[in-house]
Amino acid sequence: MIMRMSQLFVRTLRDDPADAEVPSHRLLVRAGYIRRAAPGIYTWLPLGLKVLRNIEAVIREEMNAIGAQEMLFPALLPKEPYEATGRWEDYGDNLFRLKDRKGGDYLLGPTHEEMFTLTVKDLYNSYKDLPLSIYQIQTKYRDEARPRAGVLRGREFVMKDSYSFDIDQAGLDRSYGAHREAYIKIFDRLGFDYAIVKATAGAMGGSASEEFLARAEVGEDTYVKCSHCTYAANVEAVTVRPPAARETDGLPSAHVEDTPQTPTIGALVDHLNEAYARADRPWTAADTLKNVLVMLKHPDGRREPLAIGLPGDREVDAKRLEGQLEPIEVEPMDDVELKKHASLVRGYIGPRVLGEESTSGIRYLVDPRVVDGTSWVTGADVEGKHVIDLVAGRDFTADGTIEAADVRDGDECPNCIEGTLSSARGIEMGHIFQLGTRYAEALGLQVLDENGKLRTVTMGSYGIGPSRAVAAIAEDTLDEIGLCWPREVAPAQIHIVAAGKDAGIFVEAERIATALDAQGIEVLYDDRAGKISPGVKFKDAELIGVPTIVTVGRGLADGTIEVKDRRSGERTEVAVADAVEHLVDLVRG
Repeated sequence: MIMRMSQLFVRTLRDDPADAEVPSHRLLVRAGYIRRAAPGIYTWLPLGLKVLRNIEAVIREEMNAIGAQEMLFPALLPKEPYEATGRWEDYGDNLFRLKDRKGGDYLLGPTHEEMFTLTVKDLYNSYKDLPLSIYQIQTKYRDEARPRAGVLRGREFVMKDSYSFDIDQAGLDRSYGAHREAYIKIFDRLGFDYAIVKATAGAMGGSASEEFLARAEVGEDTYVKCSHCTYAANVEAVTVRPPAARETDGLPSAHVEDTPQTPTIGALVDHLNEAYARADRPWTAADTLKNVLVMLKHPDGRREPLAIGLPGDREVDAKRLEGQLEPIEVEPMDDVELKKHASLVRGYIGPRVLGEESTSGIRYLVDPRVVDGTSWVTGADVEGKHVIDLVAGRDFTADGTIEAADVRDGDECPNCIEGTLSSARGIEMGHIFQLGTRYAEALGLQVLDENGKLRTVTMGSYGIGPSRAVAAIAEDTLDEIGLCWPREVAPAQIHIVAAGKDAGIFVEAERIATALDAQGIEVLYDDRAGKISPGVKFKDAELIGVPTIVTVGRGLADGTIEVKDRRSGERTEVAVADAVEHLVDLVRG
């Protein structure tokens, strides 16, 4: 069916929306694809819905190709399954909770592991029923604290979530591999640049985990790749290769020195080089050990202080820290909380008053670089004093390690000796997990094996965000004048512009549109007459971003039309008599 601009429910805008933060958000609104209904909630207009449905069609084709079967769960879900797995509390404020008229607790589904698990438990009981892969494409709900960037991070969004069910780990490995290959085909077809990186499982749980990130400067995720090997990981999943532990025998004894007015690492280093200069090399921030205090907010409301020790030339990366502790939320420790611990002196906190066995009782975790035998300058727990030559493993012991320090360009690759890391930004488009037996155990999903014994089913989880993909593709392909869709997802294949007032122009444009429609090619036809100038039509065509723009106008007098490639800008004059054949070949070639 031909989409006619004179009848299409669309209104293009010349000015950017006031709340637009990224180019895709700005252009999707201006081109009439989406409209804001509330913070983080958007209405899909006809053009936007067509792109969304085209993306879903690609996903369906590739999921069906690996034997996965589609189903659909409700979005309104009962509390009990999520309570059984602990996620009723673990999701914290991100969950939309509500009560029915009888006082029963419900939620708007953020993800559906529990429901998939219970449905398989209800219907299957034998190893002969497995392996099984099932999926849905459905709207999800999360009460994002900071919805942003249009449909890139919203409170309501569309997700394809699929789950595999196998009798053992070997089966899970095969299901995981099949989904991984399907994802590669999906993202190749969607037509944007992406990277596959190692990731953390977070609140989902499980072992193996990879993300598919669309490369984009506006992305919220930072990932790194190695200059030498194939290693690539979200910074939240990067692991530091710790140095070898050292012998402590013969190392200088720790000694406390006056370091007045040095509550910051910079001031401390300057003072050390002035008052305690070394002959071999200057002091640097990497010689110091700073201890950062935070408060952990557990899903059940319990609050717990935590101290993190890391080299002074590093900062705590909030996303890396939260990724290690999810679903626990992290906040800085304020002065009110600090005063509850008499042994802590802000700016001069040292490791000897930290740790669960210390006077403060505050759990103390250190960066993996803080290994036994390493020597540090750190706070002496007295105003204006620091300890020099404090040795890990000899003078203090931490309660454990944590990967919370920032990852920087030039850091050593954790996977090889030769390589260094470089960073880039990306948008999370897909995430695949080997869940293992977490949900099956919590909900009692077992089947009889070939020996008649009950076995807990092992699961995988695989998500893609179709609504987010609309923005990610737009972000990757847009230019300074508008959107520029790949053919696989575009709202139409051909945008015909009738440019002029002569009736013959409209007759010929209508003929071409009808002939293309008969060939099964989707056409957007700008048939607007009256006071709509050709210039306005051309700007709208460039803004909307259909891959091929056909102009029927002045050239018609010479028996030609103009065919323009939206991405390259290349223009071709084509004889009217050959127009339909040329355009069909262009779309299908």
